[in-house]
Amino acid sequence: MVTQLQSPDKSNIIYPDDNGEPMSDNTEQFRLIVWIKENLELLFANDPNVFVAGDLLWYPVEGNNKLCQAPDVMVVFGRPKGYHGSYQQWNEDNIGPQVVFEIWSPGNRPAPMIQKFKFYERYGVEEYYLYDPQTLELTGWQRVEEELEAIEQMDGWTSPRLDVRFGLSESGLEMFGPSGEPFVSFVELAQLRQDAETRAQQAETLLEQERSRSQALEARLREMGIDPNQS
Repeated sequence: MVTQLQSPDKSNIIYPDDNGEPMSDNTEQFRLIVWIKENLELLFANDPNVFVAGDLLWYPVEGNNKLCQAPDVMVVFGRPKGYHGSYQQWNEDNIGPQVVFEIWSPGNRPAPMIQKFKFYERYGVEEYYLYDPQTLELTGWQRVEEELEAIEQMDGWTSPRLDVRFGLSESGLEMFGPSGEPFVSFVELAQLRQDAETRAQQAETLLEQERSRSQALEARLREMGIDPNQS
């Protein structure tokens, strides 16, 4: 007699939203994660089919809740924005993240980072960027057929998928949008908006002053019996 083993019901498998690991180990790592994620959100704000997430567990294979990674930042082209407890690829038209970012922290160890690289390579990531804020070193890989191959020069490199240019300076990592606009922090963005509002108010004040002077001049001319509208 042959006994047929029943495979577990995939619908009963739980895919946790939390792997028990912190999002970041320090304020600098957290700042960079938020900086990259929020600027990419802003860059693709008008495209409803670009999903950007930070520290979200990605499960590439249905039925295996042990196989997962949580990129510091990931970008998925072809999937709508919206709430996710985790990114279960089989529920997303089987589209995996095309671009991922990792920020190196003192708590990182080579072995787990190698495992992450192999995971990203195996499950279809097209571009993988790793930045170390302590050494100011940026490393990138781009998919060539079935493998992720190192990008020789990252300073000045433009991401094919994101159309974002990378730069390295004495202060660290720089990123620029398609029109050359630099990525900025929330505080910097708020300051830029405030400056723009201040300039607009100043322009409105000058316009109102000019309007008042013009009206006063017209009134004076009429007092003198001159019609300012008559040529």
